[in-house]
Order: sequence, then structure tokens, then C-alpha cells
Amino acid sequence: MAFLSGFLLIDAPASALNNARDAQDAQYDNEVGVKLIRVGRESSPYVSAQAFRYWLRDTLSQNPEWLAHTAPVFREAKVAYTDANPIKYWDDDLFGYMRAEGKKASAKDSRADDSGRASATELSGSVTRTSPFRVGTLVSLAPTNVVKDFGVMSRTGPNMQEGDPVPHSHQFYRAVFKGQLSLDLGRAGLFTYTGKSGNQNLDEVRRKQAEDAGLEHVEAQKAYRLSRTERIQRIAPLIRGLGELRGGAKQALHYTDVTPAAVLLVVTKGGNNPLQYVVGAGEEGRPRVNTEALKETIRAWKDTFLSPIYVGWTAGFHDGERDKLRAALEELQAEGVSFVLEHPRTVLHHIADDLSSEAGAGWLA
Repeated sequence: MAFLSGFLLIDAPASALNNARDAQDAQYDNEVGVKLIRVGRESSPYVSAQAFRYWLRDTLSQNPEWLAHTAPVFREAKVAYTDANPIKYWDDDLFGYMRAEGKKASAKDSRADDSGRASATELSGSVTRTSPFRVGTLVSLAPTNVVKDFGVMSRTGPNMQEGDPVPHSHQFYRAVFKGQLSLDLGRAGLFTYTGKSGNQNLDEVRRKQAEDAGLEHVEAQKAYRLSRTERIQRIAPLIRGLGELRGGAKQALHYTDVTPAAVLLVVTKGGNNPLQYVVGAGEEGRPRVNTEALKETIRAWKDTFLSPIYVGWTAGFHDGERDKLRAALEELQAEGVSFVLEHPRTVLHHIADDLSSEAGAGWLA
């Protein structure tokens, strides 16, 4: 199977992209904190994988074609789940799901009261699907100081009540986040019924739908598979969506463009992520390209590469490191390594387009 793997960098010059329920080292009762990983006395801000996936889902929802194939969500008391039908819904296919209807009276009452449930796919047993799209927690390249900003709720005007301003405080930071990415291209559009947790994608109802829809039956894998054209139709918007990412907390006070400042991706024969050590922290926590790590990694893993190395690096974002990366990749060209270096959005569109190429035919086998 082929995997599109690598990482992205998000530049957060003065931001609070993912807030915590309880602020660490809070000085005020109503202080809003940011999520932090602590090692000793040092703190590294992070953005949870759940938050990142929410940003991506929200970005994709702006695409009318994707939105038309987004699964509805149903609730039972305190439980929520999607329709869990990857044949019909693109997000159920690529982001995974778990659905098992509750047997308690409260759950049955919730189902009975949900008028929108008429559109739900029937369920003949529990179904689960591990996500073909995987993302790691986005963590600051280096520990950083968290700043506390003091403010007040105070307005002037004839309609304001008299009294003292209400103080509040919130935390923010300056950081560059790095997050790992992986998309299992072979599992996108492939739905199994093995009975194993995470792989019981289809129950009897959904298997019947797969047969009626004319999906290929891959009996050896106990699976049904969409056509290559249909799979590309789903995967391409997801890849392009990474280059148009939007989201993040505290945008009214710390507007931050969360589109990737840099991405490094490659299609490989396995799910390993060989590029993860190419960029780390340099002086004062700034991104640093480790050219020796790049060369060693590529020479060790290039026999598994099925594509060029796709590099997206925004001009103006640490241009010296971009130049170092280009020089190292040009040196490796003499050893048969190919690469693409453009703007991150352009590169991600390039990858999506390559899915339909002759070279991309093997990625979805």
C-alpha cells in the first residue's frame, strides 16, 4: 500500500490557537490558558490533533462538492456519531467513524425524538473504521515563553451601566508548530468487513448497498472498493484543503493565518514517515533545515519512494533555510532523487493532480 506522509509547519507569530480548560500558572479566576506540554521547567505550546482535524473539516465544508457528501450527525443522550456510511459520505471514508446504537431506554427515546433520523442508514451491528487520514499533535518546534495579556471589559456610551471595568487575562505565545501527516492512499475508498475492531467498516446493510452500487468486491481482503475515479474525487479535495486551512482560537485578538508556511511530503510504499527529522529547531527556536539528516534519510529510504519529494515553502518564511533545502535536494538529484519546490498551496494542488497521472495509478492499487 502507498502512503502520502510528511509534515507541515504553521507560523504563529503571536497566537493562542488552542486553549486549555484550566490555565497553568493562572493569576486570575477567569484567565484563559493555552495548551502546553511541560518538560522540566520548559513549556511547549501545542495544538491538539482533534483541533487540527476540526480546522480541516471546517475548511472542507466550504467546498460545495465536499459539503454535499458530508455525513449527518445523530445524537443519543450524551453520545454523538455520524451516519457511518463510507459508501455515501466522503468524510466517513477518509476520517473514520464508530457507531453502535445504545440499548438503554434513554438512548432509544433520543432516537425516537430525532426527526432527522429518517435519513439515517439502518444499522445491523456495530461498525467502526480507523481513519485513513492521520495527523499528529502540532507542537512548537522549541520551548517558548507564554505571555499573559491583561485586559478589561469596558465600553463607553450612553447605554453603559456605571461600575468598575471587569478585568480578565489570557495567554498567548510566539511559535512555529510542526505536525506529522499521513494518508493511507490504499485504504481510501476501500471498505472492509473483517469483524476486527476498526476494520468492521460495513455491516450487512452497508454490504448490500456496496453490491447494489457496483463496488468491486475484493474477496481476498473481505472488502469492497470504489473505482479509482471515485477515490481520486474524494482524496484530491482533502489534499488541496490542507493548503487552504483555516481555524484557530482567539482570532479576534491574535489573527493568525494557519495555512502551512511549509510542507514536506512524499508517497512511500509503507506508512513510515522518513522526513520527520529534516526540520527542527535552530537558534532561538527558529526553524532549521538539517541538510545532513535530509541526505541520510533520503539515501536510506529512497527505494521506498513512489513519488518526487514534494516541498512547499512560502517565500519570506526563513528564506535562508529554504535555500539550504533546495541546494541539498539539487545535490541529491545526481543520485536519481526528484523533487518539486513551490509554494505550499501550489505543491498540494500538484500532488492532487498527480493522483490522476500515470505515476499516480500505482498509489491507489
